[in-house]
Amino acid sequence: MYLIENPVLQRELLVNLRTSRSFVLLLVYQVILAAVVYFAWPQDGLALDLTGRPDSTSNLVDLFFLGQYILAALMAPSFAAGAIAGEKERATYEMLLASPIRPEAVVMGKLVAALTHLAILIFASLPIVMLCLPLGGVSIYEVLAAYLVLISSVICFGMISVACGSFFSRTSSALVVSYIIILPIAIVVVLYWYSLRQFGETRIEIATTVVPGLSAALTIYLFYVCCGRMLYPPDFGSEGKEVIDLEEESEKAVGLVIQRDQFPDRLFAPPKRETLMEDGTNPVYDKEMRSEIFGQGTLMLRLAIQISMVLAIPLMAVCLYIFRPLAPWYIAYVVLFNILIGPVFSAGSVTSERERQTLDLLLTTVITPWQLLWGKLISGLRVSSVLSSFLLWPVFLATLMVKDYWSNIPSIFCYVIIFALSCLTTAIVALFCSTIFNKTSTSLIATYFIILTLYLSPLACSFFGNTYFPDTAGTAIVNTATISSPFAAAFNVPLYVESDVSDESSAWNNNARWTDKNSIFGYPLPDLLHFAGYCAFTISLNLLLFLGMLRMFNSRWRVSSQTN
Repeated sequence: MYLIENPVLQRELLVNLRTSRSFVLLLVYQVILAAVVYFAWPQDGLALDLTGRPDSTSNLVDLFFLGQYILAALMAPSFAAGAIAGEKERATYEMLLASPIRPEAVVMGKLVAALTHLAILIFASLPIVMLCLPLGGVSIYEVLAAYLVLISSVICFGMISVACGSFFSRTSSALVVSYIIILPIAIVVVLYWYSLRQFGETRIEIATTVVPGLSAALTIYLFYVCCGRMLYPPDFGSEGKEVIDLEEESEKAVGLVIQRDQFPDRLFAPPKRETLMEDGTNPVYDKEMRSEIFGQGTLMLRLAIQISMVLAIPLMAVCLYIFRPLAPWYIAYVVLFNILIGPVFSAGSVTSERERQTLDLLLTTVITPWQLLWGKLISGLRVSSVLSSFLLWPVFLATLMVKDYWSNIPSIFCYVIIFALSCLTTAIVALFCSTIFNKTSTSLIATYFIILTLYLSPLACSFFGNTYFPDTAGTAIVNTATISSPFAAAFNVPLYVESDVSDESSAWNNNARWTDKNSIFGYPLPDLLHFAGYCAFTISLNLLLFLGMLRMFNSRWRVSSQTN
């Protein structure tokens, strides 16, 4: 009943594995991995050297494994977050609960079906990594230990996503909370694997005992939590949509309580309107800000704020105060948080109108496409930027308290610009995807895919090129393409701190700072050009996407797409 004759598992497998995108994703995944091994393969001779390049082979296997691990951490929630939340959105949750299938069988079927496609991708990559074994420098036990870590982590990530789906009635909320929980765990595992690369036996022992044990414990715990929620469902009797009383939820909430009439909560969630709108008020913006954000309760917002702040405290202490040259890493964390939280408030701006079948009614009003667009954009941007700004204030606090930052005010200003542009880009890309697609879940996943392609793909290609082809023209082109990434822009902003000045051989010391001819106001010209390139590229992209949306709205392109 759990695996062999599980109707939930059989139905989900038929739906997921028979789609054309499954085969296309498998092909693309294999081609990318094969290309990585092909281009990183030693080119200095036809004969294989079993002992001459062990470090190179070990780095290749680590790169191969860590790349797969990060991809699996990003892909697992997209497959599993909608397993139960999707039933609630399709109004089939109660029929599933009323069936004679045991809750354990339902959760098991949803989990296995969601991870089957990802498991196929992982096992299909095993023959490719085995090609690296004849090069030497890595044993088959390390490869098997790496895959044990990968498989146990993927199962745990899938269970986390399914559990989040049981607490939320929207796939988008479950997806965001899943990412917020999973990514810190994935980063810890990546740091563990990379830091112990010189201690092979220790790394294998931890990989075969600690990581699978912790993953199994968390998976089993969350499995029975999901089963308990399905056995005694708190949202039963409302077609899978939990009826939420905000006052009652605030009284029972553990930890953070959001109060719409107090600062700073009113910045992203103003109180409900009790008077008539003033003349000239954009009704779309007012409706989105005062009604939509709390339509499904405050659980997702409270979890996002609390988890992000808990993670920000140690990062702030290490990156901004103890090891001040690591300040760009904290900026990268703030940008990453905005990437995770921003699309939720914009990816459903237009698709939710289609899903509620209110898009045609909205088009017949006197509201212009310009008002509709900027109302949707600003409402989502305001919420995401305010939530992300909660993590930015420690940067200003450090600027006031740490003397090293007093001479780096232009750099702090550049960090703020990078943060603002990344918030704007996230919101506009999400709104653009919401305009194109018909479902909120599809729009959200497409938004994440586009943003990760813009922000992380150039960095990965640049790292690969600088590692294996440092002096080629192609690597120079790839390095130039990193202007699309705010992470690259943050790390290219010059930051002069005490550790840099104390190093006489460093090109970043104060003497070189003010006497270098290739500088402007003491800042290296190449770094400033990279920052300017990022700003120019981001502004151009946002303007192009916004004008494209405005043209589609004016031509009523959305109406014809709704009827297809």
